[in-house]
Amino acid sequence: MPASAAVKPPARRKGDLSEPEALLERYRVARERRGVWESHWQECYDHALPNGRPFRGGGTPGERRVDRLFDGTAPDAVEQLAASLLSELTPPWSRWFGFQPGPTLTGAERDRVAPLLDRAAGIVQAHFDRSNFAVEIHQSFLDLVAVGTASLLMEEAAPGAPSSLRFTAVPLAEAVLEEGPDGRLDATFRRSEATLAQILQRFPGADLPDEVRKQAAGDPDSRFPLVEAVLPDGTAYRWGVVLDSGLAEPSWLAQGRFAQSPFVNFRWLKAPGETYGRSPVMKALPDIKTANKVVELVLKNASIAVTGIWQADDDGVLNPTTIRLVPGTIIPKAVGSAGLTPLANPGRFDVSQLVLDDLRGRIRHALLVDRLGPVESARMTATEVLERSVEMARLLGATYGRLQAELMTPLVLRAVSILRRRGEIPDITVDGRLVELQHRSPLAQAQAQRDVQATLRWLDSVKALGPEAEATVDAAATAHWLGEAFGVPAKLMRAQVAGAGLDAGAGAGGSNG
Repeated sequence: MPASAAVKPPARRKGDLSEPEALLERYRVARERRGVWESHWQECYDHALPNGRPFRGGGTPGERRVDRLFDGTAPDAVEQLAASLLSELTPPWSRWFGFQPGPTLTGAERDRVAPLLDRAAGIVQAHFDRSNFAVEIHQSFLDLVAVGTASLLMEEAAPGAPSSLRFTAVPLAEAVLEEGPDGRLDATFRRSEATLAQILQRFPGADLPDEVRKQAAGDPDSRFPLVEAVLPDGTAYRWGVVLDSGLAEPSWLAQGRFAQSPFVNFRWLKAPGETYGRSPVMKALPDIKTANKVVELVLKNASIAVTGIWQADDDGVLNPTTIRLVPGTIIPKAVGSAGLTPLANPGRFDVSQLVLDDLRGRIRHALLVDRLGPVESARMTATEVLERSVEMARLLGATYGRLQAELMTPLVLRAVSILRRRGEIPDITVDGRLVELQHRSPLAQAQAQRDVQATLRWLDSVKALGPEAEATVDAAATAHWLGEAFGVPAKLMRAQVAGAGLDAGAGAGGSNG
């Protein structure tokens, strides 16, 4: 073979991210696709969540970001809706999930496994409660309501910490997401900056370029860009962190694999063909901007009404630039001149309050404040409580289904994986066959209330029909079903005996093994 026909190295196949340059290129492409959203997100932040991290420039911690905000209806409604999501989906210090035996287990196996599963669920819940979960998930809910997409980082805490779990609400300004073939946001890029000391603390064995060390030696406060990526790889996830300093070639700081992604990305709702979610603030943004402008004009008109607009003859005696309109001021004027004369206000803003009340009502309605807000009545009947729960389930039904799939289930599965590896809970697999995940949040309970009420009305009707009708009721099966609907711990319910209740005439309907 001639020397000129040297064998070329094999071309890197598309999607091969073994080199840091390839990972950075994929990040840049995903970042460009996200660019069309940023101006829209910034508008939502400016008018509804002014303390959110800006997308144009990093901003300064503690700076004022409300100078262009004149109406506080939207920020208040966003906080109320985020608080409602926290209390209805993941209430702090309350059991919002549980484990129960799966359908493949027999009655005796269910009786033996149920107490273990209930104890394991209590341990997992305790780790959530002792961690910073409530604080960080609330911040994520604020992002969810404002811009429709949120990201929560779930890491394993260091040994000796009060909880084995540690959470961080990732600002959307740092997160770049990709949607997988199953419709979930399973590919995550996060760009952040860190000093050399912070890099060495997090990655003690990293091989850093000499150029980076030299710059840090001259300026210890220098911050270097890091790009962290978690990408699906079969049934697991690849993790890598690249140092993109610009002083030398990009280099790996760390690489690894996860069984579940540490980034939990979730959306309020999404339009077909779009990656990022859409929020209720986006729907109400025209009313929010209009209300903000109306209040600005009202304040300007109020300042004119208080101070007035004046005119004066330039007669060489009166100097308008030196006049101060305060009580007790003596304003000189020439003999026979008009002096200082008020200018009539050309319009009235009496109608502004009517327009503003209508806009604020629509904003609260779009952000569900008028329907999910606190109860005004001190006492509510059982029917009113039920109807309120049904209304809540109807309003948040579609959103709850998405949050259950994208937020709550991944959270619990990753927590189980971490605690099982650390030996704090038994070696269980929540796969839906041997062990089922049971959602017990207030909203999940509200969705089951209508079925429970229908069943109880049926039992009352059957009882009114007499003993022959009552014989058709399997009391044990009914009690077991009601227990599951009410979220009763599995250890309090004995498994049903196979064939029990089939022979109502023989009195087996209410028997238990």
